[in-house]
Amino acid sequence: MINKPIIVVAGEPNSIFLEIFFKSISTKKFKSPLILICSLKLLKLQMNKLNFKRKIKLIKFKELQNKSLDNKYINIIDVKFFQKKAFEKISKKSNKYINQCFNFAFKIIRLGISNKLINGPISKKYFLDNKFLGITEFISNEFSCKKSAMLIYNKKLSVCPLTTHLPLKDVPKKINKKIIEEKIVLVNKFYREKLGTNPKIGVLGLNPHCESISKYNEDEKIIAPAINKLKKLKIKISGPYPADTSFLKKNRKKFNVIFGMYHDQVLTPIKTLFEYDAINITLGLPFLRISPDHGPNEKMLGKNVSNPMSLIRAIEFLDKN
Repeated sequence: MINKPIIVVAGEPNSIFLEIFFKSISTKKFKSPLILICSLKLLKLQMNKLNFKRKIKLIKFKELQNKSLDNKYINIIDVKFFQKKAFEKISKKSNKYINQCFNFAFKIIRLGISNKLINGPISKKYFLDNKFLGITEFISNEFSCKKSAMLIYNKKLSVCPLTTHLPLKDVPKKINKKIIEEKIVLVNKFYREKLGTNPKIGVLGLNPHCESISKYNEDEKIIAPAINKLKKLKIKISGPYPADTSFLKKNRKKFNVIFGMYHDQVLTPIKTLFEYDAINITLGLPFLRISPDHGPNEKMLGKNVSNPMSLIRAIEFLDKN
């Protein structure tokens, strides 16, 4: 194969992922072969439910290295999972199945057959069961990756939160110079190596207007010194800036990336600006891992109205890299 295949873990079986997968492969043609890891039975159930037609090619794991693949078919590694209907409620009963899907994907990556992974949305509440904050941390742990970061990428503007799926009351305790420096170095490295550019990075403060009525101000004591140290590494970085005005049009134009202190501080504005035209990239892994920037969306199951843009962008990105 000229292009290494893109491994696609379908994720939560009761999500809108297969719907947007069907729409994605109908909308665009991709050079890299797509290998879907999911239940064959579930795939057929959802194809019938959503009235989607395409031939299926069943792939045995041991044949992967010697099989010539293209996207005329849905190439699938079948992971057994019993489900009577196309859509059921999200619950813990899917955990073993999701874990098996990931294990197949991890084996393929470790064998060097692929270095590109997409996973569909997964319920953190049920699958992670408080063991990890998110799938970013779950996959990073699997590959013993101690330094990782979540980049929500759009070619016009990306964001990176220092902390991910952490309760707001715990955020200040997790902010320190070392983690800020580590994550921004990862962001800078990604832009330089994968995108061929030295990014301009703006850093947000933790407190409203970067001011605090408390004696201890994290923006002055932690964030500003970390920025000053990173400047010495020739990184184009500035801040801290007030979060409430940094996403105004004239301000956001100054940056390629806005780095925030917590999840919703940067994800809320980026999703407001670009909606589904953004992808979630895990930085720091020895391969490229991307997920569409949305959740399982249980309320939309079977309605066939979900927007596939984020998944299309994820496949496009991996198709070029």
